[in-house]
Amino acid sequence: MVSFEMNDMKKIGLGLTGFGVFFSFLGIIFFFDKGFLAMGNILFISGLMMTIGLKSTMQFFMKPKNYKGTISFGLGFLLVLIGWPVFGVILESYGFIVLFSGFWPTLAVFLQRIPVFGWIIQQPFVTSLVTRYRGRRVPV
Repeated sequence: MVSFEMNDMKKIGLGLTGFGVFFSFLGIIFFFDKGFLAMGNILFISGLMMTIGLKSTMQFFMKPKNYKGTISFGLGFLLVLIGWPVFGVILESYGFIVLFSGFWPTLAVFLQRIPVFGWIIQQPFVTSLVTRYRGRRVPV
């Protein structure tokens, strides 16, 4: 069994990833503000690199089966930076779904273990939705 050791670097990485998601959310709420969206993207990617390491991040994004997601996420990021935030977010969302679609079941199990939130997720309606889509990948 692989243990997940929580050192200071990984804690900082998780914090940066969380702030990246938060800033991206603020950017969408504030009518696709490109400053918030760009900051969210930078924080998310840097947090991911600090959490799993630079080498693992590069290997993940450079896998041949992840090329479509990597290219669309990168082009979406570039579109946000040059001032087309709506199209950039759409392209980034597609890339994010393609890249991280294999992690949804793992995320569901993690969320079920959170004290209050986990109780909501363990309700029969929600668990039936999770088990219905477990193991399926988004068609690419």
